[in-house]
Amino acid sequence: MAWMQILNNSRGIPVSNPYGFSRFFSNSSSFIVKVGIPEFLNGVGNGVETHVAKLESEIGDFQKLLVTRTLKLKKLGIPCKHRKLILKYSHKYRLGLWRPRAESMKA
Repeated sequence: MAWMQILNNSRGIPVSNPYGFSRFFSNSSSFIVKVGIPEFLNGVGNGVETHVAKLESEIGDFQKLLVTRTLKLKKLGIPCKHRKLILKYSHKYRLGLWRPRAESMKA
């Protein structure tokens, strides 16, 4: 009987955020950044940002980078570890599981 009351009362609670996680991620808006090839590679880190000029000249568009295959990156002369990192994080980005952070504002 008590469970029925709890279930009936919980249905009437309005939810302002459809995901229900707003209080846990209240500071996430400060980390959203407009993503291009330089921001993406700087977010990946581990030395991958050294290839910014090469990728911008050859690929040009960030959306093209997200669907680039490993053979194309290999032909551009990018080392294996860096190719793996680029492909791993581009897959995560497409799924919405990762975004590069904005530069921290340390004054």
